[in-house]
Amino acid sequence: MADLVLLSAAAEGAEHAADPALFGVLNGTVWVSIAMAAFLAIVIWKGGIRAVTGMLDRQIADIRKQLDDAKQLRAEAEALRDEYTRKIADAEKNAAEMATQAEHEAEAVVAQARLDAAELVQRRARMAQDKIAAAERAAIAEVRARTADAAAKAAAALIAERHGKDADKALIDRTIAGLSRPH
Repeated sequence: MADLVLLSAAAEGAEHAADPALFGVLNGTVWVSIAMAAFLAIVIWKGGIRAVTGMLDRQIADIRKQLDDAKQLRAEAEALRDEYTRKIADAEKNAAEMATQAEHEAEAVVAQARLDAAELVQRRARMAQDKIAAAERAAIAEVRARTADAAAKAAAALIAERHGKDADKALIDRTIAGLSRPH
């Protein structure tokens, strides 16, 4: 029977390590709880909650400002897009007018010289199509270049404003100063 008690005690000891306790009641869990309660009391007493909420309020204000800036940039980009859409529509209208004008010129040439009419009409039609294609390519290239330039400038401005080494250092310094300052 004594061997059975020793074996069961040994089996229990193998599964669970002994937890030292003071007076049989104050074990490690109780000491950690007391230390945590003391830490929280000191943080509340020293105004730590106000510092944290103040820091969070500043971050919320910064985020709101960034959102407002993003909305403004989006509105500017949409206005720029609308402007270039109008330019493309005007370019297409001009291309159609150029095609119409080329057709009228071709008809006048046909009336003047019936013998060379077929060759001249084909040559003028090719020239008009080339002009139209060149005008469309130029308009599209200009729209793309301006859009890319505007987007790059806006992105560079945002990145430079919000992600510079000095801005990050200043944010860290303010945060550290806010945490270490007694209230």
